[in-house]
Amino acid sequence: MIEISAPLYVGDVVEMRKVHPCGGKTWEVVRVGADIGITCRTCGRRVLLPRRDFARGVKRFLARGPGAPGEGAAGPAPA
Repeated sequence: MIEISAPLYVGDVVEMRKVHPCGGKTWEVVRVGADIGITCRTCGRRVLLPRRDFARGVKRFLARGPGAPGEGAAGPAPA
């Protein structure tokens, strides 16, 4: 689980704990704010989650979006 205040960037690719009904596990962040918008990279479905639920559901970062420090590095976000 990541911290709720962990920095997120549009374009981040994350793996969620639960598998989407289409079978996809990877999601791309498309909106950052009080709610986090993510898009399934398998079927394209867009979901809007409260930041708290998103933080609980993230397993790991697969890629960081543009503007992230250490861009392209996998692993948890720096605190």
